[in-house]
Amino acid sequence: MQKLSPEFERQLRLRQDAESRLREGSAPPNGGWTVGPDSLTLLYRLASDPDTAADALRLLSELQTHQVELDLQHAQLRSDQEELDQALARYRGLYEFAPVGYLVVGLDGIILEGNRAGAELLGTEADGLEGQPLASWFEQGSQPAVQGVVDACREGAAGVCCSVASGGRGRSDAEPFQLTATLGPGGEEVLLVIARSEPSPR
Repeated sequence: MQKLSPEFERQLRLRQDAESRLREGSAPPNGGWTVGPDSLTLLYRLASDPDTAADALRLLSELQTHQVELDLQHAQLRSDQEELDQALARYRGLYEFAPVGYLVVGLDGIILEGNRAGAELLGTEADGLEGQPLASWFEQGSQPAVQGVVDACREGAAGVCCSVASGGRGRSDAEPFQLTATLGPGGEEVLLVIARSEPSPR
């Protein structure tokens, strides 16, 4: 027996749900779908003729079922969108207020965004990172290593690490940092974690 495609099974379940709701009188509120004047005219003409009255009833039943299907789909889409919005807000909050510094960097080495912890580690506000070269936040001797991390990720490497020192942009208080980076899921950006390095034991 040939297996039904997932899409066909979904449509079948939707049709069965719509028919069941119509029988039980539990169809969702009309989502604004209306029967056009041409359809109404056809229904009236069929219903007026005893030979086609049964066809009119079948057509009306089909239109009602299809309308309920549309309303059910609309309700599901609305519910899915609400869930997506809540999930996005949750993950955005986790990113923004994480105690770890996160940066999103373009393949050209330009910072696209950063969270509060990342900005604090680099000595600026979160909105002060966007559009700035990543390497510019580190002392000159560390800039080749910083660029090397971005280049390695662009070539497909994952979990690239390097030790660098801050001190770019005129800062005199250089601090040791550990950068860990990987290429983002879409391959269009580098996801980077920045953390202070632990001092070496004496």
